[in-house]
Amino acid sequence: MRDFRVHGFYRFFAFEGIVALLLLNQPVWFKRPFSPVHLLAWLLLALSIVFIVLSLKKLKEEGGHGHRGDMPGNHDFENTVNIVETGLYRFVRHPMYASLLFLGWGAFLKRITLLNICLIGLVTLFLFATARVEEDENIRFFGTSYEDYMRRTKMFIPWVL
Repeated sequence: MRDFRVHGFYRFFAFEGIVALLLLNQPVWFKRPFSPVHLLAWLLLALSIVFIVLSLKKLKEEGGHGHRGDMPGNHDFENTVNIVETGLYRFVRHPMYASLLFLGWGAFLKRITLLNICLIGLVTLFLFATARVEEDENIRFFGTSYEDYMRRTKMFIPWVL
C-alpha cells in the first residue's frame, strides 16, 4: 500500500472516496427515488452490480491462477495467468474498476454538493490511475499480447471510454 508504483496504492484511495460518498449520501438515498437524477443513480448502481458479478465470474472461469512474484501486494483473484477476453472483457479491460466508477457516480448523484463533486473527481482520477498502473504491470507480465488486447478494447465503458 505504500508503493505508489503498484495499482493497489491508487485503488485504496478510490475505495476510500467511494466509502465517503456512500456514507455522506446515505441519508438521502430514498428521498425522491424516482426523480430523473435518482433514476440515473439507480441505473449506475445496478450496472455496478452487473459489472462486478459478470467480471468476477469470467475472471474465475478463464483467468487461471498463478503466483506473480513481481506483484506481492495482489489479491489472489488478481494473479491470473491468462488474459480474459470474453464476456465484458471482450469490450473493456477493467470491468471491476468500471463497477467502482459506476458505484461512485451512482452514490454521487444521490446528492450533488461541492464536497461530493470533489470526492467523485478524486475517485475518478484514482480509478484512472489504478487502471493505468495495472496496465503497465500487465504489459510487463503478458507482453505484447496485452498491448494487442489494449488496442482492441476500451478501458472502462464499452465503445466509449
